[in-house]
Amino acid sequence: MKEVRSHKGADQVKTLKIPEATITRLSVYSRYLAQVDRHGVTTISSGEIAEGVGVSPAQVRKDLAYFGEFGTRGVGYNVKDLYWHIIKILGLNTTWSVVIIGAGNLGTALSMYGGFRERGFKIVGIFDNAPHKIGYRLNGVEVYPMERLEEIIEREKAQIAIITVPAEHAQEVADQLARTSIQGILNFAPRVLNVPEHIELRNVDLSVNLEILTFNLAFRRAMKNGK
Repeated sequence: MKEVRSHKGADQVKTLKIPEATITRLSVYSRYLAQVDRHGVTTISSGEIAEGVGVSPAQVRKDLAYFGEFGTRGVGYNVKDLYWHIIKILGLNTTWSVVIIGAGNLGTALSMYGGFRERGFKIVGIFDNAPHKIGYRLNGVEVYPMERLEEIIEREKAQIAIITVPAEHAQEVADQLARTSIQGILNFAPRVLNVPEHIELRNVDLSVNLEILTFNLAFRRAMKNGK
């Protein structure tokens, strides 16, 4: 859980522990709101949001209640207003400069993903040790040698780094990033990293997520066969 200072009313400020699942759902809500906004929907209820994203109306209301009161009872939420409230909560009302460490298949694929820019993430540099990759441009972004990591991070004021190198090199990269002004790391390497407390670390293990998926599928199959 994350501790955040939530403003509820003009003069009441309280610290709440926000479940990470709530933050994940807020991201999903924002994407759904953007989708319905493109279709001209101006007002939406918690029930309609819930139906659109696959949760209960009570869950939608509970998630939003952590951050204040939105919408009007009996009327619903203004789609644009709620969307921008959530964008601000998620910190997406500003541009985040991002570097990618590793220009292999995954790093290249991430550099080509247009959704980053749509959500306010700007790739400002890609890094690799392979000499034949240095100087290439991936989706308009130059591939630099690792020796220039700190220089480019400082020049571009990068705040977030994405690690896509093999597991055996990931800690070395994390150590190098810890000597820069990077504030957050998204790690795709399948190993546990040690980073200083001032760096926010998120691990994305694709195998773990696949195993959660197969567990749920196997459980669903077993329940069906048991009936």
